[in-house]
Amino acid sequence: MAVETELLVAALAFIVPMCFTPGPNNILCAAHGSRFGVRASLPMIVGMGVGWSLLGILIGMATGTIEQHRAVFDALGIVGALYIAYLGWALFTSDSVSKKDVEERLGFGTGFMLQIVNGKAWIHFLVLMATFGHLFGQGLLAKVVLVLLNLSIGWPAVLTWAAFGSTLRAAFTSEVAGRRLNRVFGVALWAVAVYLVAG
Repeated sequence: MAVETELLVAALAFIVPMCFTPGPNNILCAAHGSRFGVRASLPMIVGMGVGWSLLGILIGMATGTIEQHRAVFDALGIVGALYIAYLGWALFTSDSVSKKDVEERLGFGTGFMLQIVNGKAWIHFLVLMATFGHLFGQGLLAKVVLVLLNLSIGWPAVLTWAAFGSTLRAAFTSEVAGRRLNRVFGVALWAVAVYLVAG
């Protein structure tokens, strides 16, 4: 499997900023990390990674077909924005962490399902596969390798955001400060939702 170095560098120049810049996954990880910590966020993060990877492989195998049905893609973007806005509202209106919040932790299923309606993920993989889909050759194996390259960068990205949120929580220890932090992350999720619709 021959890989062109310049093409690989160009792909990484696209992947790294896309994975680390604010988006539904990163903002949600920061918000969840701020409430429950990194360890409690791991099931959701694993779900994100699995859903993200499956989405990438499916888009890689069906890029041409998806591009011919833009209305479906646009509808998914709106559904995703509404779901992210709902998560933002739930966070905005929540109090600081207490014992009653234990059952409100998000898990594998939420992380996985979010990818289906994650407009940024769809755009990410459509551009990636259309531009760099042949980076590792042709066929399913090549697409899987490209998706694994994404995952090797995407997982550290969401873990970093979860740790960032957890660090903020440690700095905002009072009830009032905790509620303010929840509202900041809630507004950030709303901003992501608006961006997905407007973009």
